[in-house]
Amino acid sequence: MRDAVIVEAVRTPIGKGKPNGALAHVHPVELLAHTLRTLVERSGIDPALIDDVIGGTVDQVGEQAMNTTRYAVLSAGFPESVPATTVDRQCGSSQQAVHFAAQGVLSGAYDLVVACGVESMSRVPMWSNVPAGADPFGPGVAERYPEGLVPQGISAELIAAKWSIGREQMDAFAVSSHRKAAEAWDSGLFDAEVAPLEGVARDECVRPGSTTEILAGLKPAYHDPVFAERFPQIEWNVTAGNASPINDGASAVLITSSETAARLGLRPLARLHSFAVTGSDPLLMLTGVIPATEKVLRRASLTLGDVDLFEVNEAFSSVVLAWRQETGADLARVNVHGGAIALGHPLGASGTRLTTTLVHAMRERNARYALQTMCEAGGLANAMVLERV
Repeated sequence: MRDAVIVEAVRTPIGKGKPNGALAHVHPVELLAHTLRTLVERSGIDPALIDDVIGGTVDQVGEQAMNTTRYAVLSAGFPESVPATTVDRQCGSSQQAVHFAAQGVLSGAYDLVVACGVESMSRVPMWSNVPAGADPFGPGVAERYPEGLVPQGISAELIAAKWSIGREQMDAFAVSSHRKAAEAWDSGLFDAEVAPLEGVARDECVRPGSTTEILAGLKPAYHDPVFAERFPQIEWNVTAGNASPINDGASAVLITSSETAARLGLRPLARLHSFAVTGSDPLLMLTGVIPATEKVLRRASLTLGDVDLFEVNEAFSSVVLAWRQETGADLARVNVHGGAIALGHPLGASGTRLTTTLVHAMRERNARYALQTMCEAGGLANAMVLERV
């Protein structure tokens, strides 16, 4: 029976998604091309053997339009015969690329495939693909949800209210993310996964000196009198300090079967064990990680206690803390090298960034099973289980 294994995983350092960010001068195609070139160099494979490259990008417009992944393949110097496609499952786009790639290997459609992602939020700001006055939802959705859906920041506030997660708890979680990320950098734990680019070698948003006292001084990021009237339960505790920043970055993983890996002399880092994707309430929007975790564990025939490490995307502190309340997971095993609040969240790249960090953490900590899950706009979530080989 065929399996699917990750044999290499790399990412760029993550820059601030602002005009003065460390990677703002780099075209998104070149960000992604850099990870693809590095993936080939570190693995030693002939890129002509790659059956497909599946990339995630959220705002597919402007410099990220026209199937960005294909042009990154060409810019990376791969043969013209190597195909590519770009997918969008919002923040989970490149995790979905991993699912598709692995499923292709398992089915026999692929022998060697790349899953990757990129987002340059400095050059292509979030929502650039929705022109002013445009309605991306349509009349059917308006009829089904007559009071209207809400932005993600309001969803994060609603989650905090529903699960009684206070400001101090969210700020403390954010400080922990920065502390773990800083310690990982200082210990050299990111060296194997990060491919420095044009003099940028470290993630730009990690703040080693962050404290709860500093974060307590930040104002609510999403306060709106209209939503305050509609949702009186909201206490307005989500700030720029306990939410992920906007970022630039790219990441990529190389996936094949154990048989092909042995034939090519490649060392598997982890086996892609099980997959799940789920929909959830599009108003709360970001809680799909809870049923997705339950679903993927059921498919893997595992319990939460079997899992040594978790990566739960830190879109907002409230998301991970609500997930933890519902699952009972030990936070000491969650995002052990820091998460998106500290490292950054370049939307289309985050899925394979989490996977890259996770497979290297599994090897460093001798973990057998690991679980990755991501909340996504529209009330979606991906989850997968990895197994060390």
